[in-house]
Amino acid sequence: MKNGLYGLLGEKLSHSMSPQIHSIIFEKLQKSGCYHIFEVKKADLKPAVKGLLALGARGVNVTIPYKQNVMESLDYISDEAAAIGAVNTIHFKDGAAMGYNTDYYGFKMMLDKFKVEIKGKSFAVLGSGGAAKSVVKCLEDFGAKRICMVSRNAKMAGAEFTDIEVIDYNELAGAEDMDTAINCTPCGMHPCTEESPLDEKSVQKFSCVVDLIYNPKTTMLMKQARAHGIKAVNGLYMLVGQAVKAQEIWNDVQISDGDVEDIYRRVDSMV
Repeated sequence: MKNGLYGLLGEKLSHSMSPQIHSIIFEKLQKSGCYHIFEVKKADLKPAVKGLLALGARGVNVTIPYKQNVMESLDYISDEAAAIGAVNTIHFKDGAAMGYNTDYYGFKMMLDKFKVEIKGKSFAVLGSGGAAKSVVKCLEDFGAKRICMVSRNAKMAGAEFTDIEVIDYNELAGAEDMDTAINCTPCGMHPCTEESPLDEKSVQKFSCVVDLIYNPKTTMLMKQARAHGIKAVNGLYMLVGQAVKAQEIWNDVQISDGDVEDIYRRVDSMV
């Protein structure tokens, strides 16, 4: 297969494992692609997308804080990305920049992998950014009984997320009937690894904690949960899953479940 130019668009990307993950996927696909880090300022985002298209890039992933901003630079937005309101994958094809959201698929793959049930369960989604949008959409689509978004600015988040319950962190203390907490914030990410979005008392409300952070491998939130015998999962499988889905879009291929598991094991050993 011919070479291709791929990459990651974001603001601060020194911590990213995406190049390593995609290198492993290229190997699985027997493809000699090149995956680069593209750190750009917000003012340069639109020119960056146009420049990558002009250079003949096959595709890029998009991460914090551009998953929403990048949408105005695209020629096409997929149904799931439009419904979520965020794009994390761009496919350059036939002179057009096309946006998708593979976080949605990666998140579902992660929950399936670690047997975290959605249907009939209650969730507290911490944060209201692009990742939270994907999580909420997935939970809605697969039958969550209750979705409660927890935000530092509940009024602002509530104006955007009008179809679900939105509370602040103080109100979470009194919330009941909670099964799983999902951290969609950067709180606890390297280098601020001693931080957690929840205090010990709030963590104990849940039977499961999912942290979308994967660096560090075990976040402070996860440590708090495990100290109380609560199931805790990090976001590495989601990262692998969304990368796999992006490659399937870029290269019109289907990557087997067995290959996904092998990719995950290899990436997990690197963390």
